[in-house]
Amino acid sequence: MAALVARRTLEATVATPAEIPFDAVLAGQTPMLFKGLVRDWPLVQAGLQSGQAARDHIRAHDQGGRVVGYSGESSINGRFFYDDSCTAMNFKAERAPLETFLQRLEAVEDSNDAPSVYVGSADLDAYFPSLKAANDLGLGGEVFGPEPPMAGIWIGNRTVAAAHWDMSNNIAVCAAGRRRFTLFPPDQVANLYPGPLEPTPGGQVVSLVDFENPDFDRHPGFREALESAQVAEMEPGDVLVYPALWWHQVEALEPFNVLMNYWWNATPAFIDTPMTTLLHGLLSLRDRPDFEKQGWKALFDYYVFGPAERAGSHLPEAARGPLGPMDDLKARRLRAYLLDRLNR
Repeated sequence: MAALVARRTLEATVATPAEIPFDAVLAGQTPMLFKGLVRDWPLVQAGLQSGQAARDHIRAHDQGGRVVGYSGESSINGRFFYDDSCTAMNFKAERAPLETFLQRLEAVEDSNDAPSVYVGSADLDAYFPSLKAANDLGLGGEVFGPEPPMAGIWIGNRTVAAAHWDMSNNIAVCAAGRRRFTLFPPDQVANLYPGPLEPTPGGQVVSLVDFENPDFDRHPGFREALESAQVAEMEPGDVLVYPALWWHQVEALEPFNVLMNYWWNATPAFIDTPMTTLLHGLLSLRDRPDFEKQGWKALFDYYVFGPAERAGSHLPEAARGPLGPMDDLKARRLRAYLLDRLNR
């Protein structure tokens, strides 16, 4: 896949994570790769010694909780995806102690025909708080806003997470092994041929395009997507930052790999997820006549996508209600009103 993408993600150098230019990444919609930024992390140093040393470092911080892991036959070539019907997966998921999965990885580490195994997005605060404390970016509210980030760890062998998007901004840290991110801006959604809303391999809609063997007859728009694509090749200690809603395929390239990541949105907790709005839009807008949809598009531009203050600026402040700045109380009232309307 990397050979099909000419553009490489912008690389930059900073001395500490606090110096990452987050505004330039997010507002500028410009993913950035910071080479070797956390190479001094104890986990990174252990991984540079060996996969075994990295696993032992993680074991030392394991509290014994049961994490969710995924496994697939060697025939899937590490690509956790659908079966041919797109109604079921080509892998199985199970909850078990981390040690179960580490032992499976150890058993096949030297195999050329290994089954695919990974632990996906285990919550660091819930399962490995001391591991997070020992290997952390040292960032706080000045970056993440009022809500702390969701910090996760991904542990596995050679695997492929099919291209998908997340609702949050992401800081991805290659802690052991190597990773390759192939990134696309949000406006390439149609050219990536999203799969079903459900089921999904990992909770998010994924691209149906096989990046290693793209079928341009079946997915002709993927050629256009490739023109906007960029690739970030990550080594131990590298940090990649990219904005919410960017599509990304993630390949783990070594027999043992560890990624730590931080998802965040600098918005208050009372702000609902836009995905709920999109799903309700399928119910209420998509199948209306085109002339109606164009009218609703103008209303959405006025009330939602235009300047936040525009729709209420001509009203007395006491009369603005949800048209004024949103807060927790207004959000609760609006949510109650919506629930009443939905349950009519």
